[in-house]
Amino acid sequence: MTGSDLVDRVQEVLDVDAEAFQRQVREDAEVVKTEIAAGTFDNPQAIVGLEYEFYAVTDDGSLARVPRRVLEFVGFEKELGLHNAEMTTSPQPLNERGLRAQEAEVKANLAAAEEPMAAEGLHLVSDGMWTIPPEGETARSYLTDSVERDGVEIATNMSASARYHAMANTDDPAGMRLDSPHVSLDAATVMPEALITSIQPHYQVPQAVDLPTYFRYALRFAGPLLALCVNSPLFPPDLYDEDATPEAILADGWQESRIDVFETVLNVPGEREKVRFPADMGSVADAVDRVAADETIVPMPASDGGRFDDEFAHWRRKHGTYWRWVRPVFGGSSTENANARIEFRPIAGQPTVRDTIAVQAAFAGLLENLPRTEHPLYDLDWETARENFYNAARNGLSADLTWIDTDGDRVTDTKELYADLFDQAQAGLHRRGLSDEQAAKYLWPLRQRARHEITPASWKRDRVRSALYDGNTFENAVYAMQCEYIENQRETLLSGSFADWLGRGDELE
Repeated sequence: MTGSDLVDRVQEVLDVDAEAFQRQVREDAEVVKTEIAAGTFDNPQAIVGLEYEFYAVTDDGSLARVPRRVLEFVGFEKELGLHNAEMTTSPQPLNERGLRAQEAEVKANLAAAEEPMAAEGLHLVSDGMWTIPPEGETARSYLTDSVERDGVEIATNMSASARYHAMANTDDPAGMRLDSPHVSLDAATVMPEALITSIQPHYQVPQAVDLPTYFRYALRFAGPLLALCVNSPLFPPDLYDEDATPEAILADGWQESRIDVFETVLNVPGEREKVRFPADMGSVADAVDRVAADETIVPMPASDGGRFDDEFAHWRRKHGTYWRWVRPVFGGSSTENANARIEFRPIAGQPTVRDTIAVQAAFAGLLENLPRTEHPLYDLDWETARENFYNAARNGLSADLTWIDTDGDRVTDTKELYADLFDQAQAGLHRRGLSDEQAAKYLWPLRQRARHEITPASWKRDRVRSALYDGNTFENAVYAMQCEYIENQRETLLSGSFADWLGRGDELE
């Protein structure tokens, strides 16, 4: 696509009549609610799926742009940055065969991508945030480079998505800045968001009308599950303020900085919180109405492609910029596969495929068991659930977290909290036909983190501290950590887990 073609597409988006778009969104919302009442989004059983983002690096660990032809050849989708690639798995029933199929599909796609990527001198990395910029460039320049063409600001290193580029050119744009401990960066586009990569497990609820109950539980275990999975404690070194010391950076930085990145890039302080920890919903209709009422940044054009969810195409377009850390989704290409699902968005890319599937299994197992047993966690107040979430993002497994256990007792002891969390997740998997041994094997990588109180983020910090102690500069310490992370991942991505990095991979199989 030429630059002029992209500008034309962005201008087409900017020319959409916002008021007419919003009127159609509200009409579409009524269509969605009618289909909910008719049972169109119901499923006979729980279904799971996964979105999995990666970034590309060269042999020496430097960030790299992925040729579009390579992405198309291996079946990956483009994401925000030119260095990104995204995989979406086929939905599967939540049972042992379904989880095995999810894992096999991820591995098959990664194996298929390995040779064509290697031919370009590239490798895909599963991580929460990259820290080594492209060779000969700084992270600051890579994230802020843009050009103005015919009055439209175009990010140089952003994928050719009209929606992403339009966010910088509306009358009321996104925040377009980084504001994290010891990191501040202003940009002309939303490209700083391309620092981060994630995994997003999905759970399709059996009955759409019950979605608020599942959603409430998901909000209440979001913090503890996030604390186990933190993996973005460090930014590229050149993004830190000049007067920031390594000691201050390590002491003050969030263990899941991608939470902070996503919020500060897309929110406007004091005016708009497009990205946030969502409130509970009173009914499934609330979920639909919230999307319709959400502030519009980019009113995207919508057309009928013959899919079932094209019947509410404008609402679906609006949903594309409805950013919440836990998000309800209604969709499907036909009435036969229409579904209502919960999308869990706070988790960073994990060190290995097995770790990733462990997160998916824990998420699905919890949603399978907590509502069906009417677990007392339901009664944890929303304010505490929100506090748990941001405490976890800042401090990982060192965070102050509150839980209500199966006996209805308020629990703040981390070991007691995770004992009940894993019991509930394992019971949920058992409910879907997995044996105790099978369920335990899926959850084992996360249990190891809780047992030994170590996460990918704390591993990264420990490696940097060790390098600093040996006399390295902060930049060299971060780069050495990142190279070690990538090398460990190359050895274990398809056949190991993060526990193998710690010398604990043989403790339980």
